[in-house]
Amino acid sequence: MENSCPKTRVFAVIFDLDGTLLNTEQVTKDILKNFLAKYGKIQDNEKEKKRLGMTQKESAITIVDDYDLPLTPEQFTREIMPMYYGKWKEAKPVPGADRLMRHLHKHGIQFALASNSLSKNIDGKISHHDGWKERFVAILGSDQVKSGKPSPDIVGVKAGKSAQMKVVAVPSLQIGTDTFSVADSILHSLLEFQPELWGLPQFEDWVGKTLPIEPINLSGIFTDGLFHAYADNSLTVLPDQIWGLYLGWVKFDELKVSKAVISIGWSLCCCNFERKINVCILDGSNHNVYDGKMQVLIVGYLQRSISEDNKLILNNLEILDEDKVTADAALSLPAFSHKLCKSFKREDYVVDDFCVESEI
Repeated sequence: MENSCPKTRVFAVIFDLDGTLLNTEQVTKDILKNFLAKYGKIQDNEKEKKRLGMTQKESAITIVDDYDLPLTPEQFTREIMPMYYGKWKEAKPVPGADRLMRHLHKHGIQFALASNSLSKNIDGKISHHDGWKERFVAILGSDQVKSGKPSPDIVGVKAGKSAQMKVVAVPSLQIGTDTFSVADSILHSLLEFQPELWGLPQFEDWVGKTLPIEPINLSGIFTDGLFHAYADNSLTVLPDQIWGLYLGWVKFDELKVSKAVISIGWSLCCCNFERKINVCILDGSNHNVYDGKMQVLIVGYLQRSISEDNKLILNNLEILDEDKVTADAALSLPAFSHKLCKSFKREDYVVDDFCVESEI
């Protein structure tokens, strides 16, 4: 993890795009599977792992070959790419991406974008986000270089190390972390990035050990202390890189809104990683015996130092008494306070939805 990294003076930053700044991988994850189904083919996840880091042209050639499609690589590309165009506008910044870019820009640290996507596709992805294109001093696509990853021409983890750079990896947890073991630092998310360890200006937005974040609204079922998010709407806004302790507000059916600490991790089930979300309610009531619908509004991140020899912990962190005290105090501050909607009924503490005001 980062706290084991030596201090290094960094003068400029190069970002990858997909999965690092935008959750494009998440919103497009079913496109290939649905495309292959039209030709009677079933997606093989092991084959897909081989394509990580390939250029679009290389990927098209291998997909046509691996699945024995009755198409040329060019025909495959023409058929499938419009399906991606419609999804890119749904991609949201991963937690901490906007914050980090604003911070670097504020302090005059130049940063560029290097992606295995074609230049026109990069533009199609970032054009939906105000100020992004203007902040990058350079934008480089795979069609502008001779070789894609892991060649140093386009920067990924192995490419960055080949170019003698310092590399911080923020992997998608489903694909495992072994691929990124050569990185100088491996993080669960950009929220964990500590710029001062790399000779960069320190963030100034921490409130003690807590950090206000863009609100994440989830809905699902709460039972035995575990929150099970509805797959049809919640997981699309909860990026793979979300892990650790968070603070926020929870609401049961026809019950009051309460403060909470939320531990988000992963569990291995039948060779697949599944979300595991523990919710600890802070109002003193024994809600752990309650089973039913719940809304969770995550408004902050709780910092806890971890050192695991550059390996990611996937299991949930235990919620300690000190975490409860820290979260309870933070949620009383304006930076994390919530404002109930007009439908709030003060006499019985019923609220139909959440509204948030935060100083982010």
